[in-house]
Amino acid sequence: MENLSIPAQMRCIEVKNAGPASTLQVNSRAVPQLQASQVLVKVAAAGVNRADLLQRQGLYPAPPGESDILGLEVAGTVVAAADTEHQPWLGQQVFGLVPGGGYAEYVALPAAHLMKKPPEWSFSQAAACAEVFLTAYQAMAEVAHLPAQGRLLVHAGASGVGTAAIQLGKLFGATVAVTVGSDEKAQACLALGADYAVNYRAQDFVTAFKQLSPAGFDLVIDPVAGDYLNKDLQLLAMDGQILVLSMLGGRYARELDMALMLKKRGQLLCSTLRNRTDEYKAKLIQSFVQRCGMALGSQLQPVLAQSFCFNDAEQAHALLQSNSVVGKLVLCW
Repeated sequence: MENLSIPAQMRCIEVKNAGPASTLQVNSRAVPQLQASQVLVKVAAAGVNRADLLQRQGLYPAPPGESDILGLEVAGTVVAAADTEHQPWLGQQVFGLVPGGGYAEYVALPAAHLMKKPPEWSFSQAAACAEVFLTAYQAMAEVAHLPAQGRLLVHAGASGVGTAAIQLGKLFGATVAVTVGSDEKAQACLALGADYAVNYRAQDFVTAFKQLSPAGFDLVIDPVAGDYLNKDLQLLAMDGQILVLSMLGGRYARELDMALMLKKRGQLLCSTLRNRTDEYKAKLIQSFVQRCGMALGSQLQPVLAQSFCFNDAEQAHALLQSNSVVGKLVLCW
């Protein structure tokens, strides 16, 4: 394996006492050893996601055989390749998905999971891109289907996935509506291109969207679940789809109205990304790059709320937990 200069040890962020009282500490570990088809990336920045908050609480463990270090997306420079065919990646500035291990100075990942960093992006911007844009793309184009000139509703529109979904929806020619928790977030989403933004703390979004989009929505992207599902149903267009990405509103939906689901011929779908196979992720990334790659850096831009030093990871997690962020938070070495 040819490589650039690689130390034996690296810094990483470790979770101490996983659970409600967990803490994050900088520690030292061995640099990952490469498996076939993998490359080693020297991490410049890593995205912060809600999955990280869940994992440190012991609620979302890494898939079997993967690193227990937090972090699902990184940006940096390729410094080693396990196979000759991937040697051209050496020295390339890249970003991509990892199943874990992102909160470290080095991370190993399949070469097929890499994307080239647009030259005009900083590493922080690139680290804010992969997880949210691929999650949103998967929702619209792979698991569910957003029809041409369709109508899209996105809950948590100011989140990382929400801001990515707004941009992708507009790229695909959709009418995009979002729910948010403040007027400031509503303005931010409108500035990104959303056609409608409703502050659910100030008004009932079901009533508002029935007036704004009487025909309903072809696709609802919902990270809330819980009691939102019945509200989604009320806003669903005929033959529409509801895609649940998370359960911020709870794991149970009380008295789900299946009669209304049948009446609208609706579909209720669920999806995650982290526990997908390497082959699935590689095909997803290939599809995304083919369809949207030319728009990266122009029509598609990561919304970077703030960058933190890795030593300040606790502050970044606390800020994400506060729900006051528009876009993504990133950690940098």
